[in-house]
Amino acid sequence: MADAGPQSSNDATGANDAAGANVVTRFAPSPTGYLHIGGARTALFNWLFARHHGGKFLLRVEDTDRARSTEEAIAAIFDGLDWLGLGGDEEPVFQFARAARHAEVAHQLLADGHAYKCFATPDELTALREEQRAARKPMRYDGRWRDRDPAEGGDKPYVIRLKAPKEGETVIADAVQGRVVVQNVELDDMILLRSDGTPTYMLAVVVDDHDMGVTHIIRGDDHLNNAFRQLGIITAMDAIEGGWPKPVYAHIPLIHGADGAKLSKRHGAMGVDAYRDELGMLPEAVANYLLRLGWGHGDEETLSIARAIELFDLAGVGRSPSRFDIKKLENMNGHYMREADDARLAALVAPLLSAQGLTVDATLLESAMPSLKLRAKTVHDVADGARFLFTPRPIPIDAAAKVLLDDAAFALIKSVADRFDVLTDWTMEAIETAVRAAAEDAGIGLGKVAQPLRVALTGRTTSPGIFDVVFLLGKDETLARLSDMSHYVADGHNS
Repeated sequence: MADAGPQSSNDATGANDAAGANVVTRFAPSPTGYLHIGGARTALFNWLFARHHGGKFLLRVEDTDRARSTEEAIAAIFDGLDWLGLGGDEEPVFQFARAARHAEVAHQLLADGHAYKCFATPDELTALREEQRAARKPMRYDGRWRDRDPAEGGDKPYVIRLKAPKEGETVIADAVQGRVVVQNVELDDMILLRSDGTPTYMLAVVVDDHDMGVTHIIRGDDHLNNAFRQLGIITAMDAIEGGWPKPVYAHIPLIHGADGAKLSKRHGAMGVDAYRDELGMLPEAVANYLLRLGWGHGDEETLSIARAIELFDLAGVGRSPSRFDIKKLENMNGHYMREADDARLAALVAPLLSAQGLTVDATLLESAMPSLKLRAKTVHDVADGARFLFTPRPIPIDAAAKVLLDDAAFALIKSVADRFDVLTDWTMEAIETAVRAAAEDAGIGLGKVAQPLRVALTGRTTSPGIFDVVFLLGKDETLARLSDMSHYVADGHNS
């Protein structure tokens, strides 16, 4: 295992931090499922770092696991990235299509003595692991073919293994973790090319990063130990042909749940598309929240994309796992809901209402946004709040609302209806004046009039402000719904 030493961020970033347009980052998901929240944050950090330095952000699909990689997963990942605004600056690279290039590098290493053929059979390797397990030793390949003449293997199947250094230590000046050291004796001779000629993930990643010109590798700290093994390939290829610089590594801590446990579905770990479709989040809110998961700049909580690009650096990334809190994300989303353009929100809400079988008036919906979004935390909240506008008469009354409809309530509703009926100007001011007059005449507070009025007009106990409700419905619809209450009484529905 790697041991982290004191922070050494200067060594980690080096000259590449000042390289400006020479900075190249990448996000390289495996298309075996949705774009999860941790992957989205990794993509965001890479995108922001590249934008901050005026560099490039690239995408690579690591689809070498053919049994698990699917077109649906690839589409879902790109959809999630596009929604967050994290598109690549070039066409994405598909790793499987580059298998011949990966094999070429493995054979270069073999030809130059940095790799060797290993003829150990699966049974031999199984026996070796069992011996090591019984002896409580680390389970790693013992290098039994490292110095043998490959002619001894004859025409038996073989793999190509890297000749890892056996003495000294390998040091990474990680831009987040600091100085991290591994003793080379802990590094085994990993497989580069399988017996069927296919490259391993460890080889493919290194070759692709080099060929794509990646300067900074920003990824989860679960890949930190891989970096030491991958450096062996980089060092060997640089010795063979030159021009294989070591990238700057930045291994960011993983995201945990609010309780500190590994993030799981019970904490809200879902695909990015679910935050959009199921939870009704806005992309700028999700991006802002992900940015603040493990990175900070003073007390700034809400940051525009432009501000995030201006400020983002690796020095602001903490070493401790961050904690995902769905309630905090909802609060962040509520902020962006209030800031969002009304026409944009209406366009997001309309399909949700249509899916409920409601006929939506787009103009009315947009005009309702200022009041609907005021207390909403999600797009679904807005859709729920807007439903009363398009519910056909007679509107259904919720069970919790029915208890408010007693004889006194119906008398108040009729009193308000009579005042609305004679209004010549349907304005917020005129509506408020009429309702307040009804309350004064009854000798009660405004709230005691507003609540039965709300039930009569929306069928619920909660809604936007009552004056907003009345104004948005318009005079004819308001009077018609209030008139329906007389039928409601006559039919005995208030029992």
